[in-house]
Amino acid sequence: MSTPPQQPPSSPQQPPSSSAPQQSSPPPQQPDQPPAAPPQPQQPQPQPTAYPYPNPQSPPPQNPYAQASPQQANPYATQPGYGYPPPAAPPATGPNTAGRAVLWAAVGAVVASAAWAGGLFLTGGFGTNADLRGYRAPANLCSSADYSSFKDEYPVDDSSPTKNAMKDPALDESDCSLSLKKTSSSYGDAYLTMQVDLHRKTDPGPEFTATWKNYGDSHSDYDVTPVQGIGDEAYLVTQDTSNGSSTSGSRYATLAVRDGWMTYSMSYSAYLSTYDSDTDPPTLGDVTGWLKTDTRSTLEQLKD
Repeated sequence: MSTPPQQPPSSPQQPPSSSAPQQSSPPPQQPDQPPAAPPQPQQPQPQPTAYPYPNPQSPPPQNPYAQASPQQANPYATQPGYGYPPPAAPPATGPNTAGRAVLWAAVGAVVASAAWAGGLFLTGGFGTNADLRGYRAPANLCSSADYSSFKDEYPVDDSSPTKNAMKDPALDESDCSLSLKKTSSSYGDAYLTMQVDLHRKTDPGPEFTATWKNYGDSHSDYDVTPVQGIGDEAYLVTQDTSNGSSTSGSRYATLAVRDGWMTYSMSYSAYLSTYDSDTDPPTLGDVTGWLKTDTRSTLEQLKD
């Protein structure tokens, strides 16, 4: 630091006059006074202040050209609490976070495994075999099914019945459709349809019951009657719109059976008109009896 200015020795300090104005700056240095010692290189020069003399209690002057330290806060930055939310906390890291991630992953795996196991339990996916009771779905159901009860009424065989068959890991299916003719008829007087399904992946029970037990609700003017003694459950569905006439209306009957995961149906239909040569069609009572007899016989034949 520079040496403070000194008064000349020949002039003693006089008390200031009351009328003299106060000096706002120190007296100039006398020409005969030796110059001040140069500043030391290792000590910075003091910056001028608004006070005439150095104040030992004032904070050390700041260098206006010095760069702000990275840790120094920005005096113009908006501080929290003045309408702006505080800065978000950094994401948690460390061993505790990793432990929580592993824990949640384990919980998710347990939940997924439980759902998978529950689905397998409901669908029988734990290797449970389909309950087919030894039934098979032949390639030609027309030659494997029994409909001999209708032969007395309709003795003429259909020379070209329609047959279809399908095999799949989930479902085996075989069906047959043929016409029934009396001796005097040139065309079919009635029609017979049979179908067997082997459900290999899912139990058809709930859907089978919903379909046939409630058939009268989804189809108007049909009568539904449960049949005992055939398979696990069976339903007879009938409709007669002829009102006893042999020249108008129709007569319809279906016997649907479920035995385990096998389903079978046998349907009869006759459409009466004045153009038919059949003037004495069988009653629904006769037809339903034939359906029951031939269905029992067919199911026995379809077992291995």
